[in-house]
Amino acid sequence: MSVRVKLNELEDQDFEERVIHIDRVKKTVKGGDIVSFRALVVVGNKKGVVGFAIGKARATPDAIAKGVDRAKKNLWRIPLDGTTIPHQIQTRIGGAIVFMKPASRGTGVIAGGAVRPVLEVAGVHDILSKRLGSNAPLNNAQAAFQCLVDLSDAPAVAELRGKSVEELMTDK
Repeated sequence: MSVRVKLNELEDQDFEERVIHIDRVKKTVKGGDIVSFRALVVVGNKKGVVGFAIGKARATPDAIAKGVDRAKKNLWRIPLDGTTIPHQIQTRIGGAIVFMKPASRGTGVIAGGAVRPVLEVAGVHDILSKRLGSNAPLNNAQAAFQCLVDLSDAPAVAELRGKSVEELMTDK
């Protein structure tokens, strides 16, 4: 199962930061328009720890910095099965549906749009992924992140069911 991780536990590790999308947003007020920016940011150590957040500010660099800070406070350790994920999973956020399936070694990251950077910084090297429905970067990135958070590994499932991993594998 995915576990929430605190940044101070990983202080010695360096994180890769990726900006997925930047939106220019306007708010109309009595005196005119107020322009600000929204940055979708994902951070990860490429070893199974990933975080996702949104940063909003009047300037683009400030929005990115806020997003990175928030993403580092929202880190999750995801279970990996070698270079891929342990099982297939599908998640829906809004109109976006993201489907992920484990792939054999050497396949690479078959993913597009906002899903690809989330998988790459998480450390997934071999995966088949498909995004369905909406093309909105925010919903697709959130759905990809939620897929990774919802993953569970065999030892965690065996513990929940009160069985050993061997018993779990032979129950199929």
